[in-house]
This record gives sequence, C-alpha cells and structure tokens, in this order.
Amino acid sequence: MSGEYYKTKESVKEYIQLAKEVSGIALIRQLEKELPKNAAVLEIGTGPGTDWKLLNKKYQVIGSDFSKEFLKHLKTENPQGSFLELDAISLKTTLRFDGIYSNKVLQHLTDNELAVSIKRQAELLNPQGIICHSFWKGEGTEVFKGLFVNYHHENDLIKYFGGDFEILSIQTYQEFDAEDSILIIGKKK
Repeated sequence: MSGEYYKTKESVKEYIQLAKEVSGIALIRQLEKELPKNAAVLEIGTGPGTDWKLLNKKYQVIGSDFSKEFLKHLKTENPQGSFLELDAISLKTTLRFDGIYSNKVLQHLTDNELAVSIKRQAELLNPQGIICHSFWKGEGTEVFKGLFVNYHHENDLIKYFGGDFEILSIQTYQEFDAEDSILIIGKKK
C-alpha cells in the first residue's frame, strides 16, 4: 500500500484542506440501518477525522490510520478519542468490533491486499458484524499524488467480499460525478 503522501506534516495539512467539505454522512446513515447504536466500530483510515466525529455520535468508535502525522492530528483535535496505528491490510489488533467502516480507503490496496484485508476484517468482527466501505467506481489503477488507487465495479466487490460476508447492500452514488462511487455493506457469515 503506498502511503507516502500522508507521511509529511505538509501533505496532511494539504489533504485536510482539500477534504474539509467532504463528509461521509450519507454513508454513515446507511450503516446506521444495519448497526445498532453504541456498537463498537473500527474506522479504517480515519484521516482528518471528519467521519470519525460523525460515527462517534452514535457508536463506540476507534479510529485508525497508518500515517503517524494523521494520528498526531487526530489525537490533538480529539484528545478523548481512541486511535490506533493500523495498516489497512494486516489490521494488527487484538480488539474485536461489531462494525468496520472506511470511506475511500481500501481503494489504495491492490486486489491481493484487499483480499487479505477482507479476511482480517472478518476475523476482527464479532458474530453478525457489519462492514461498510466505499470505493471509487471505475476500471484499472493509477497513481495519484503518490497514492495507488484501485478502481472497482460492483461485481468485483461482490466477488471479493462475498466469501466472508453476506452482501446486504451494494449501490452506486455520486461524490463528484454521477455514479462515481460504490458503497458496500455486508454482514459477517
């Protein structure tokens, strides 16, 4: 997973500015239909903390990031919050969760890395645990600002997640352009 972009204080500040108007509220509302209030949730790739703050209103959420700079920012902005340094692939923690959430994070994984991450997520979830992840919709891969981006279609994601999760919902939505994004919600089998 290429995460060089998020390793400097300057790039983290730049990203926070770029993403300040972006919120996962619509995605979180979909998650709320499947996951009860006060559930234990892991957010993979918390970044600036926008979605973490929204999740924290309803859930016992632990944020995570692989960028030490983002973790410094998160801990400064949210001193009462819980945050872990986690790689989105190996997710090395002994904690267990009722839900796992990410907003355009797992798209930075290769197909093989995504498969490893999905297996690990299933291991970290309690029985009937829920996943809620968004991806950019499209073909192929690219490197954008030093970050690897892997585009997907609904059928790809069903194939990847379907072995470990019952797919409850998969839908396209608009972040910037019509149907440029995919939200998948699943329940641990």
